[in-house]
Amino acid sequence: MYYDPIKKSLGKVFNRSPYLRILFYHLLDLLLLRTYHIKRELRKWKQTAPRQAHILDAGSGFGQYSYFMSKFSDKYCILGVDVKADQVGECNEFFQAIGRQNVVFRVEDITKFRKENCFDLILCVDVMEHIEDDVEVLRNYQASLKSGGVLLISTPSDQGGSDVTEEGETSFIEEHVRDGYGIQEIKDKIRQAGFNKVKVHFSYGVPGRISWRLSMKYPMKMLNISQIFFIVLPFYYLLVMPISLILNFIDSRTAHSSGTGLIVLAWK
Repeated sequence: MYYDPIKKSLGKVFNRSPYLRILFYHLLDLLLLRTYHIKRELRKWKQTAPRQAHILDAGSGFGQYSYFMSKFSDKYCILGVDVKADQVGECNEFFQAIGRQNVVFRVEDITKFRKENCFDLILCVDVMEHIEDDVEVLRNYQASLKSGGVLLISTPSDQGGSDVTEEGETSFIEEHVRDGYGIQEIKDKIRQAGFNKVKVHFSYGVPGRISWRLSMKYPMKMLNISQIFFIVLPFYYLLVMPISLILNFIDSRTAHSSGTGLIVLAWK
């Protein structure tokens, strides 16, 4: 199953105007359970954040999290970095079009990117599972944070986070270099990178896994068969969205003893 081409197709459709892109962000907010967890942590961070916070969105993708954080304050300085030049260019065009001058995107490789003692917050959503030398990236993050700065990561767990449940099975997201992290594994790597404190909890418990299949996996399977299913999707989502929204809300408000996702917080 090929996930990246579907993302590119969706990006092209919704990049035709700033209004469509904002609609796209809102749809991602509804569909992606990780967004519920990440936004909840970001709101908590905001309560004690510096008035003129400097933020790094590492692996910024479509820029939806930078957009969300830019609404906190126009005093925040947000830098989004990604290796995909087309997405970086589209993000810069969009944020300039809506007048968010405090948000800038650059093409950067996070395995090499480091700005000493620069950021109050580094956000890294669904990136670490793509990085072979993950400890080096974590060291870059640690060096780039100010003292007391926070690293917030969302990543798959080793309990089926890449939709892999058996040895030899391929990932739903084929570009992953690892199927997921164990809690102790990622804690050890973060401490190895020099962080003082780390907390990790599961996301995508039972409610989240059901929601993900309904709202993401099955539609992606349909679109990989044929893009004609774009016509069917609105009717499909009319049926499943109420169920998925309830499941996402439950998942993001519940502590899980296991799950296919991890939310990681680390402090310098």
